[in-house]
Amino acid sequence: MITGHCLCGAVGFEVSEPFVTVSACHCTNCKKLSGGAGTVMGRAPTAAVHVVSGEEHVRTFLPAEGTAKTFCAVCGSNLFGAGWPRSEWTSVRLSALDEPFEGSVKRHIYVRSIAPWETLPDDGAPRFDTTAEG
Repeated sequence: MITGHCLCGAVGFEVSEPFVTVSACHCTNCKKLSGGAGTVMGRAPTAAVHVVSGEEHVRTFLPAEGTAKTFCAVCGSNLFGAGWPRSEWTSVRLSALDEPFEGSVKRHIYVRSIAPWETLPDDGAPRFDTTAEG
């Protein structure tokens, strides 16, 4: 069981299945959402992602382009992406996990949006201009 919380602790969640992959997204939306170089997320079946506390504080924003982004309305912590809870798959933000994730990034997506101030790590993970399935 993977557990996580927002920064203020108002929202808690569990993921009952292991991540099928871990991605670093460098799209413009993720940069704005994170206030940095993007987001790193673990992909899990939506049916395996459960809010266990603070559901009343969960908010979702649907940008004009891209998929829904879900966050805590109290502290603003970025929790889920990829259209949670209505999509088949959910992107769980590794920054919200209670314990550091021991795995590694398996792919970099939306590298076409790399900012001039960003440096991609030389981690051997494949890079995609948009997204990749799986």
